[in-house]
Amino acid sequence: MQATELYGRQIALTVSEATALPPEAQRLTALVVTAKQLTCQRCGSSLVRKQARLPRQQFYCYQCLNLGRISTLTSLYHIPEPNEFLKKSQLTWNGKLTVQQAECAAMIQSKFATHQRHLLWAVTGAGKTEMLFPGLDWALTQGWRVAIASPRVDVCLELYPRLQAAFSNLKIALLHGHQTEPYHYRQLTICTTHQLLRFRAAFDVLIVDEVDAFPFAANPRLGFAVTQALKPVGALLYLTATPSHDLLQQVRRHELGLSYLPLRFHQHLLPTIKVTIQPRWWAKVQAGRLPLRLGHWLSTYAATGQRFLVFVPRVAQLTVVQAAIQRAYPRLHGLTVHSTDPERLAKVQAMRDEQVQYLVTTTILERGVTFPGIDVIVLGADDPIFSTAALVQIAGRVGRSRERPTGAVRFICASYARPIKRAIRQIKLVNRKGRRLRARMPVVSTTE
Repeated sequence: MQATELYGRQIALTVSEATALPPEAQRLTALVVTAKQLTCQRCGSSLVRKQARLPRQQFYCYQCLNLGRISTLTSLYHIPEPNEFLKKSQLTWNGKLTVQQAECAAMIQSKFATHQRHLLWAVTGAGKTEMLFPGLDWALTQGWRVAIASPRVDVCLELYPRLQAAFSNLKIALLHGHQTEPYHYRQLTICTTHQLLRFRAAFDVLIVDEVDAFPFAANPRLGFAVTQALKPVGALLYLTATPSHDLLQQVRRHELGLSYLPLRFHQHLLPTIKVTIQPRWWAKVQAGRLPLRLGHWLSTYAATGQRFLVFVPRVAQLTVVQAAIQRAYPRLHGLTVHSTDPERLAKVQAMRDEQVQYLVTTTILERGVTFPGIDVIVLGADDPIFSTAALVQIAGRVGRSRERPTGAVRFICASYARPIKRAIRQIKLVNRKGRRLRARMPVVSTTE
């Protein structure tokens, strides 16, 4: 094993497996065992002794088993991050930021320079990725190591080509659970938040995109991973369009800085939500028929070729909905996709490449993916699976391109559930702020 494979990393090995490691590798305790408690040093989990027991009074961590077994029979091996990088500008992107974007970008760069924690709260389609470019380039010029992490692999796959195009002379690492290529030491890494569990004090700058998304928001191990992967004096930036109550509380307590942008990069407002009350929509679909309004929309799409997404609450509903669509409009060519679909990445790519006209999906595509020029339909939008944040994010899939900055967001549901009302209210509030900002700050240039 090369020393670079351990720079800022932690790898679980037995004593015999570690014999081939470079001499500078440090050996760290993998599991801390006391009379009352077991604590995993890779994921930070406190373990139940009975559930973690192995033969002959040995123990293992069952919480991060998907990263490879870590136990009292192994140790963690690590080499401190040396930052063996060239100190030079790597940015090849020649786009321009709006006045509003440039202000946020300057604030982000200043937070990187002063090693602070910060939140960029920007509406979907505001150009968050482009706003990172000046700060990223500044950090790379310092010889710093940088990571952009997201809870969703789809977000990572969307970010990677955009970052690679913006920093075309820089080799970027892409790490996620479906990756087949071997790990390489890189100055800039794009990864899922789960992959951060493999790092220790590695990054001078760590950016967490879609910080409110599942599973990050509900998994304390991923919060531990962020803290452990960041250097003690590193800068931490959170990105989201729908910040959680906890994040906003941190802002109010001045534990987290804030930049806020309520306008999209093309200066258009967020699309508004149109709701159709249809109490028996699911019964109709199960019978092989489409609700009247849905059929009207799909008829238009079949005639015009307009691309769209259909969201449903449950995986079991995907094929039923698609079958009803295909029966009524065989000219429409689409696929179903969900989080555990083995062909998920290929199907999403097919939609990106415009090989299919639509996808029927679960909330897995609520955020982090861009399909220019689409419309969105949500069936059963009043289902508890759709939180307010999820509905706002779903609406934000529409109108993300300069060529088609508007579009339709249509909900079919049995009732006006509270999350729907809140999502409509939130979009109206953001749009009011966007109008005021647009009137006050004229556009000089735009991204993309």
